[in-house]
Amino acid sequence: MAALTATTRKPSPPGIPASGAARKLLALALLAAVLVPLAAARWSSGTWPEALTVDVSAPLAATSDWIIDNRDTHPLFLHFLGHVSNAVVLSVRAVYLALLAVGWAGVTAVSSLVAWRVAGVRLALGTAAAFLACGLLGMWVPTMQTLALMVVAVAASVLVGVLLGLAAGLSARMDRALRPVLDTMQVLPAFAYLLPVVLVFGIGVPAAVLATVVYAAPPMARLTALGLRGADKEVLEAVESLGATARQRLLTARIPLARRELLLGLNQTIMMALSMAVIASVIGAGGLGDRVYQALASVDVGAALAAGIPIVLLAVVLDRVTGAAGARLGREPAPHARARWAYALAAAAAVAVAGRLAGRLEWPDGWVLGIAEPVNRAVDWMTDHLYSGVPVIGGTADWAGHFTTWVLDPLRDGLQWLPWWSVLLLVAVPAWLIGTWRTALTAVLAMAAIGVLGVWNASLDTLSQVLAAVAVTLVIGLATGVAAARSDRFARLLRPVLDVFQTMPQFVYLIPVVALFGVGRAPAVAAAVVYALPAVVRITAQGLRQVDPAALESARSLGATGGQQLRQVQLPLARPALLLAVNQGVVLVLAVVIIGGLVGGGALGYDVVFGLAQGDLATGLVAGAAIVCLGLMLDRVTQPTERRTAKGA
Repeated sequence: MAALTATTRKPSPPGIPASGAARKLLALALLAAVLVPLAAARWSSGTWPEALTVDVSAPLAATSDWIIDNRDTHPLFLHFLGHVSNAVVLSVRAVYLALLAVGWAGVTAVSSLVAWRVAGVRLALGTAAAFLACGLLGMWVPTMQTLALMVVAVAASVLVGVLLGLAAGLSARMDRALRPVLDTMQVLPAFAYLLPVVLVFGIGVPAAVLATVVYAAPPMARLTALGLRGADKEVLEAVESLGATARQRLLTARIPLARRELLLGLNQTIMMALSMAVIASVIGAGGLGDRVYQALASVDVGAALAAGIPIVLLAVVLDRVTGAAGARLGREPAPHARARWAYALAAAAAVAVAGRLAGRLEWPDGWVLGIAEPVNRAVDWMTDHLYSGVPVIGGTADWAGHFTTWVLDPLRDGLQWLPWWSVLLLVAVPAWLIGTWRTALTAVLAMAAIGVLGVWNASLDTLSQVLAAVAVTLVIGLATGVAAARSDRFARLLRPVLDVFQTMPQFVYLIPVVALFGVGRAPAVAAAVVYALPAVVRITAQGLRQVDPAALESARSLGATGGQQLRQVQLPLARPALLLAVNQGVVLVLAVVIIGGLVGGGALGYDVVFGLAQGDLATGLVAGAAIVCLGLMLDRVTQPTERRTAKGA
């Protein structure tokens, strides 16, 4: 009877049992009852006590001085880092010269034919249109510079990511050791590690490539490890039973079974590398990013958009091509597929040779369409007519002022008014409720590390902006995701909009946001919402669409309305995806709120940008480390921990 009961017992839905939550809350209440009076008696002030801070500016300044003094003489720089720098420069230059040698016609033809063979005629035409648009905008040479940099950066990111993913996927201990490293690489804002990279490699292409690799390699590592760990156990056992060695099992079973995850990792690496194009231009990357950065420095929205559109087009094309390649994995190859590939490449080569013989390698100047002036006129009109003085609803400047006064200021002041130990307690409660005591301890230690670094108030200011932006993002994103999941037509119309929002460099829409909302914390929040919204919408829509159709059919048979199906079936069953949407929204918002320091966001974002601009390693790295701690804390608070119980195993 017991065996039958154990066999027929249904698994409980994801979440925390009421009894478990009650026990945790009781334990926290008892702990608070003991510690809170002691903390209140010892530290009556709300801010972090000065006695518990550690000054790291002196050792960081000493490190910076040592690097500057030894960069030209130390063997580490001469015999290792110098060779790495030279290899990067030569690789980027070789790819760039190859692209120029093929010419605009050859690059367009090769790209279109590859897209045709991978994904069909429609994507081939879209690819051709994208590359031709880059030329029409007068950005052909900068596009090739960016493409050359991205080819080398993505190749290095994939290599590093695959090696780290192999180590994490084949060893649980290595996975646990690498997880905080990958978290740090992904959460640490680019501005924070641009300064040490520049100290080591100087201004130029090597520093830009290395910064891109640090940012873009983690998705490849995570998805590689996920694919290797998720390989079909029965297939692995069958291969092992045939006497295959560990290396043979890896090459013939694990890696082939993880092909989809590997291709998804490549896709995400490409997207993240392209998103670094503008940031890397700050340290000499050149290309489209440099054009965007120069335009923004002169507040020229039209020129910034003209350079930003090719980045978006490159991202969309590469996303579609790699996505289509992933969808084709596992299918039987079409008859004469190799012959068609050969014909396609021969045709592309013929186009390239014809262009070279005709002397048409560079995009003709007469074919350039200027969009900067009309875009700037449109921005000026929006500023004149929407910024203020709009009847009834008020202008965008009024909205920003009200949002700052009614939301951001009270939230910041409330967080800074709370005693520091109560903030730690507030962090511990949700972290322990949705995870384990280790999760709560990690979140509390991450928050405490912010105080130890001496940036407690600035971090709470940043946290208030993140919380406000996440709230707005979730309200809009979840509602839009639900609408996209319930309507295929709406989802198709929404997809290109989400693509543009997700791939447009953050710097490009900072200026329109400032033009509409002014300078301050509200524009930083608005930019963060625009950047994080696509991921929340996509994950929400995908989670709702993947709900078991049998459950929906059962609800319909019982007479449930569409709203009841959504509330009682789809949302509960899609809870893991919704929690992931919340988690990704938090991470993406945090990334852009920091860039908001350029437009008056202040707090940690300003410290990071100030550290880079002034060459102040201590200020920049301390603020960057505080951002990492904030990201780690928010990740633990918003992402449930899987529980494994030995009972019944």
